[in-house]
Amino acid sequence: MEQRQSGQVDELKNRLHLFLEKLEAIEPENTDLQEIDQLISLIDELEQQMNKLKTDQ
Repeated sequence: MEQRQSGQVDELKNRLHLFLEKLEAIEPENTDLQEIDQLISLIDELEQQMNKLKTDQ
C-alpha cells in the first residue's frame, strides 16, 4: 500500500474513532435532532472517504 493510501486509512480510522466516541457519549433521553443529523453527516462523510479509498486502489 502506498504512503498516501496509508495516510488516508489512518485518517479514516481516526474519524471512525471520533464518531464512536460521540455515539457512546449520547444520552438518548436528551438527544435532539441536530445531534442525530450531525451523526448521520459523519456517517455519510466516512462512507464517501471509504468509497474514495476503494476507487483509488
